[in-house]
Amino acid sequence: MTQKELADFVGVSRQIIHAIESNKVSPSLVVAFKIAYTLGHTVEEVLYYEPDEDDSEDPPHISIDASN
Repeated sequence: MTQKELADFVGVSRQIIHAIESNKVSPSLVVAFKIAYTLGHTVEEVLYYEPDEDDSEDPPHISIDASN
């Protein structure tokens, strides 16, 4: 599935999907659940949290993984 197709199903722009994948923004809970639902998985299966070692104020690393 392309970013554009996922964005269309979820109801956001392709740029938002790209920003989530690039760790520039964190998705809202609604968007996270819509992404997971669209991909046919749970939120835990498609998004993961990886804290920064320096415990900074940067957004957590969240990645979309549809390979599960």
